[in-house]
Amino acid sequence: MSFTPIGKHLIAGEWRDGAGTFASAPAHGPVHHYAVGTVDLVNQACEAAEDAFWTYGYSSRGVRAAFLRAIADEIEARADQITEIGSQETGLAAARLQGERARTTGQLRLFADHIEKGDYLDRRRDEALPNRQPAARPEIRLIQRPIGPVAVFGASNFPLAFSTAGGDTAAALAAGCPVVVKGHSAHPGTGEIVAQAVEAAIHKTGLHPGTFSLIQGGSRDIGHALVKHPRIKAVGFTGSLAGGRALFDLCAARPEPIPFFGELGSVNPMFVLPNALETRAEALGEGWAGSLTMGAGQFCTNPGIAVVVDGTAANRFATATTAALRKVAPQTMLTDGIAAAYRDGQARFAARNTVKPLLTTESSGREASPNLFEISGAQFLADHALGEEVFGPLGLVVRVESLDEMEQLARGFEGQLTATVHMDAADMDAARRLRPILERKAGRVLVNGFPTGVEVVDSMVHGGPYPASTNFGATSVGTMSIRRFLRPVAYQNMPDDMLPGDFFD
Repeated sequence: MSFTPIGKHLIAGEWRDGAGTFASAPAHGPVHHYAVGTVDLVNQACEAAEDAFWTYGYSSRGVRAAFLRAIADEIEARADQITEIGSQETGLAAARLQGERARTTGQLRLFADHIEKGDYLDRRRDEALPNRQPAARPEIRLIQRPIGPVAVFGASNFPLAFSTAGGDTAAALAAGCPVVVKGHSAHPGTGEIVAQAVEAAIHKTGLHPGTFSLIQGGSRDIGHALVKHPRIKAVGFTGSLAGGRALFDLCAARPEPIPFFGELGSVNPMFVLPNALETRAEALGEGWAGSLTMGAGQFCTNPGIAVVVDGTAANRFATATTAALRKVAPQTMLTDGIAAAYRDGQARFAARNTVKPLLTTESSGREASPNLFEISGAQFLADHALGEEVFGPLGLVVRVESLDEMEQLARGFEGQLTATVHMDAADMDAARRLRPILERKAGRVLVNGFPTGVEVVDSMVHGGPYPASTNFGATSVGTMSIRRFLRPVAYQNMPDDMLPGDFFD
């Protein structure tokens, strides 16, 4: 059965109209109309979230785990409809959306299992020392507690895994925080059907309806109103550097500043060491081309830069990459705006006389074809703008003169989500020298792999120094992401009957 959106906002259990409507812009299929958000709806959703926090924030881990699993079940019950409208809105292939849906439901269930174990609570106890001299010591216990309602901004490039019930929402709900989602206008129908799944899970588990709300569309004022609302205690965001920085500044300027957990941009550099380049130049070039163009390059971990030592092996690498990219057909991008920004990025590279084109293509409308350029290490170091992300299938080969220049270039990168080393055993000394530099630059350091794609596991870090993210001590993927929405509370000389139940189960 096809999904027909109702085109309204979900505010504390009620589907509400807004101030007029906006039309979706699907890659294919029918256009639908959706209600535009208002500041009044933001206020209602935030107040309902605060009201819900007094029960949901103090619910048991078992209750929250059951809720997360119920959301996963309800998403799967709508699987075919989600794939249909998601594909229409974004142009993503059915297989990609099915995989993303599995990741979304998988992380909901992973978080449910994780909070039931209780380790994330970091429970600590220092016993009282009544006879200590010169002063007695009281009993002190510590535990992590939820911070309150959280605002989540849906991402353009992941309509499921980083949007309505994606990682930020799942982490906040696991922590005990109600969520108000600002839906992304690139995929409002996908957002609505997932919100219906969350609503069904709320009914199934008997939770307060204010535990989750979805506000669609609207101008920037709607997002600003959500960030500035006094009931909101943290914000999760995946998007552009400019948009994220504006929201970050709003969070800091509030009368009560709040944390902004934003993932903003990354070029995810790869460093190909000499022996690996000599023995595997062609295979590495072909592998990079596949990673660079996966999903039209619209992944936040897309490896946009490859650093190689100049020479004949670098020539083989560049030739192999170019040949592999020539075989890639045009791909549909997520939105017209993203496609236009990709063309602007290509033009920015093409306009520089320091940059040599290896493969240039024409992209038009919502379609994108790959492009490849190269530059010397010295010229790259002199042009800061070339280290900025181009969202799409555009790659840059940087040819350095030596390993010393490679290290110098690595030190010059801004914060990244990932950094990759391609190496053979004979490259170990050079790799050891790079490792401390790269771990200061990135949240995830890879060896002999490609960073596109992120595993949802306990040990994953999806974050990094600014501008990769606004909080280098956090991750937006993996079970540690729950900690973003918790704060430690110490209890001194408190009777057991007054303590939170999480201390004892």
